[in-house]
Amino acid sequence: MLDHLGDLKRTHHCGELRSEHVGQTVTLLGWVAKRRDLGNLTFVDIRDRWGLTQLVLDPEYNADAHAKAKNLRSEFVIGIVGNVRARSENTINNKLATGNIEVFVNELFVLNHAATPPFPIKDDVEGVGEELRLKHRYLDLRRPALQKNFLLRHKLTMAVRNYLDTKQFVELETPILTKSTPEGARDYLVPSRVHKGSFYALPQSPQIFKQLFMVSGFERYFQIARCFRDEDLRADRQPEFTQIDMEMSFVQRDDVYALLEGMMAELMRVIGVEIEAPFQRLPYERAMDDYGSDKPDLRYDMKLNDLSDKVADCGFGVFADCVANNGRVKAVCAPGAASKSRKEIESLESWLKQDYGIRGLAWLKYTEKGVSGPIKKFLGEDLCRELFTISGGGEGDILFFVADAREKANQALGALRCRLAEMLDMIPENTFKFLWVTDFPLVEFDDDSARYVALHHPFTSPLDEDLELLKEDPSQVRAKAYDLVLNGFEIGGGSIRIHRRDIQDAMFKALGLSEEEAEEKFGFLLNALSYGAPPHGGIALGLDRIAMLMANEKSLRDVIAFPKTTSAYCMMTDSPSRVSVDQLVDLGITVLHAHKDKEN
Repeated sequence: MLDHLGDLKRTHHCGELRSEHVGQTVTLLGWVAKRRDLGNLTFVDIRDRWGLTQLVLDPEYNADAHAKAKNLRSEFVIGIVGNVRARSENTINNKLATGNIEVFVNELFVLNHAATPPFPIKDDVEGVGEELRLKHRYLDLRRPALQKNFLLRHKLTMAVRNYLDTKQFVELETPILTKSTPEGARDYLVPSRVHKGSFYALPQSPQIFKQLFMVSGFERYFQIARCFRDEDLRADRQPEFTQIDMEMSFVQRDDVYALLEGMMAELMRVIGVEIEAPFQRLPYERAMDDYGSDKPDLRYDMKLNDLSDKVADCGFGVFADCVANNGRVKAVCAPGAASKSRKEIESLESWLKQDYGIRGLAWLKYTEKGVSGPIKKFLGEDLCRELFTISGGGEGDILFFVADAREKANQALGALRCRLAEMLDMIPENTFKFLWVTDFPLVEFDDDSARYVALHHPFTSPLDEDLELLKEDPSQVRAKAYDLVLNGFEIGGGSIRIHRRDIQDAMFKALGLSEEEAEEKFGFLLNALSYGAPPHGGIALGLDRIAMLMANEKSLRDVIAFPKTTSAYCMMTDSPSRVSVDQLVDLGITVLHAHKDKEN
């Protein structure tokens, strides 16, 4: 027989009671975390999102409540009225916030039963598959660690709103059903029943609409925006995600930097961390040359070194031929790695060959016996030592070399740099290093479509000094674009936008769009730019990724309430799923191909 809630009112949360509450009569509501029978006494841990309190049911204190407690199981929903008592000194639990007290139960109310959970509701879920947890996500979300993550996420969004409000931003909403403009990732399409054969698209970002807000004269806009991209997934990417989106008028890049640095300082205070500003700024080309990445992790050093000039005329043909054919010989020094075995080094080489297409990974070790390695005989002792010195290395280190095209060498060594930092335990805990990466190329050439595509998006402004190159050689144009990087993750990207129609027309032309195509896809924006659009710029920050980093999690799924798997599938709701023929007919849709089996 279940009890009714009736007029039972909670007086305290389950993580609230302390020694100063001893002697008080309290009412607690929550879930049974654990029940233990010890002699005549029954102990029950009651849990809510604030914490956990130990209950004591003593047959001499209340026989009816004690008898009732014998039927309690994990995750039953209960309420109790009881008296707070101090624990005896030998039973104090210092690991629990409420560990100095316990509550002797006068009345026990069983408000609902619970089936046996498919996995324990506790933080240690080792051995429990993620698919099982995602299928029962509503139970997974009861775990204290995940609840802590979502309370942090809530505090982050509140800090954003409060900060931007003090900076005179207005929170405005943009449409979810909008026009498909396939520049970048694939759109999620939504068929229209009223306009059969036509489709809306779910927004990949509010980009165009926030620019229109600037044309409208709001000057400062922000939104905690839901966005959708139908693209391949990985641990730090989901098909639907949340952006902290903002735009402002009459600004240059320095204004955006200053505003965001202040906001990130506020967000870091949520987790009790003070950061220094201004953040380091690094041009894209230098980031790629020094770190092999446009989102380098600055918590550790290990810069890449270009040794091409030093080895151009050495006796090692692989190096000399690479330089002669306009390639680069680059190296990264792994401090303290000289103890690594040849087998471990060969494993790194196999990985780089497979994933990055390099021809080989050369290396030198520097030990107390001097320099050794397969290529020493070609280079000689003196040159080997000089290469270590140039690369900032010495005794106890390994120098790894890649000889290839500049871009490929940078990418491979950049990936190796990150792998080595993990292997050598070089990444300090609880450290946050912010970085602005600037001066990106405006466009890149896409071999598949045989045309230029925007590196960020087609509304990004060129640098003023590069504007004339937009017509002559778009590949040489740098953009007023910037990415905000934290600990090796891009957490935001933005730019100063094109606010003049003539420049936007030139940009579309450089991207290979005819006047007719530009008008069809972006006519409303082009028209808006004709009516006195102010200079403006902004940024979009990934709230999910920021929360993941601040919560010290490895996957976005740990900070998104109901995430998808890496194949964009929802285990809990079994979606995407088929719909009825009647629904398709109503939308004017005919399916020509059979459904493929879903891949989980």
